Amino acid sequence: MSKWLKIALLCFVSGLAGIGHAAGTPDFLVDADWLAQRQKDPTLVVLEVRYHPHRHATIGHISGAVQVQRFADLGANDEMPIMRFPSRAAFQATLRRWGVNDDSTVVVYDDSSTALASRVMFLLDLYGFDMRRVKLLDGGTIGWTGFNELTKAPTPKRAAGKVRLKAAPAAAMVGWTDVYRRVVAGREPNITLLDARPADMYEGSRIQHSVQGGHIPGAINIVSLQGVDGQSQQWKSLVELAVMYKDVPRTGTVVTYCHDGFRSTLAWLQLKALGYQDVRVYNGGWSDWDRTLTLPVVKGGKPFDADFDL
Repeated sequence: MSKWLKIALLCFVSGLAGIGHAAGTPDFLVDADWLAQRQKDPTLVVLEVRYHPHRHATIGHISGAVQVQRFADLGANDEMPIMRFPSRAAFQATLRRWGVNDDSTVVVYDDSSTALASRVMFLLDLYGFDMRRVKLLDGGTIGWTGFNELTKAPTPKRAAGKVRLKAAPAAAMVGWTDVYRRVVAGREPNITLLDARPADMYEGSRIQHSVQGGHIPGAINIVSLQGVDGQSQQWKSLVELAVMYKDVPRTGTVVTYCHDGFRSTLAWLQLKALGYQDVRVYNGGWSDWDRTLTLPVVKGGKPFDADFDL
C-alpha cells in the first residue's frame, strides 16, 4: 500500500463520526484490565461464547461469566437452517435467563477471534438493545489469561432479567428472495453482497459444512477473520480494517453472509465500526442458499462467471 493511500485512510478513519474510538480502536472494544476493574459491578453481565461449549467447564471461564451455547442460544432452533435469527420473543427469553436487564452492561467474549461474540452483538442491535451498554472483550480468552486466571467453578445462577426488546426493523431481515431479486436478477448497483468466508470456500475448492462449493452470484469475498490477529485474538486497527474493506462502497446497502451467521456478523460489526450505515446480514446465509440445490451458484474467484457476465 502506498504512503499516500495510508495517509488518506488515516485521515478518513480519524474523521469518522459517532465511533468514539481512540488510536484507531472502536469504543465498544475493552481490554482485560477494563473488565477486571468492573467485575463487582451489579449491572455487569459477562457472556462467554466458546467454539466448543464444554470448555466453559473443562478449561474454565472468567469468574461470573454466563455460558452461551452458540447454536442452541443464538439461532432459531425450530427452523432450517438452524442458525436463522431467533425471534424477538425467543431471544428476549434467553437474555432474561442470562439475567440481562435494560440497564445491564453486557460484555461478550469468545475464543474465536470475536466471530462468535459478534453474533450476540448483532442480535442485541437487531432487537433494539442500547448498544452503548454492550462491550466486546478484545483478545477474548487469550487476552484475559495473559494476566488473569480462568475458573472452573460453576457460575451461580443469576436472577431472571427483565430486559424488553423491540421488534426488528423490517429492512434488517434479508432473505434469499431479497438477494436473488436485487443482486442475482436485478444487478442493482447500490447493493454490495459480501461473502465473509475463507477464499477457498468462496471459490469452491473446499466444501465444508455445505452441499456445494462456490458462492452466490455477484458476491465479493472479504474474509472477516483477517480483521483480527490470529495469535492475540485482538482486532486490527480501524485503518487496517479500512484497507480490508476499501472496495466496498460506503453508499448504498451492504449485505454480508457466511455459512451460519458468525463470520458474517463479524463483517457487519467491522463495517459498522468503520461508519458504514446500511449493513445487513443474510438470514440463513450460505446454509440457506446452498441447500435449496436449485438457486444459482458461481465457482471461481470472481463475483460472476461466464453465464452471468452476459
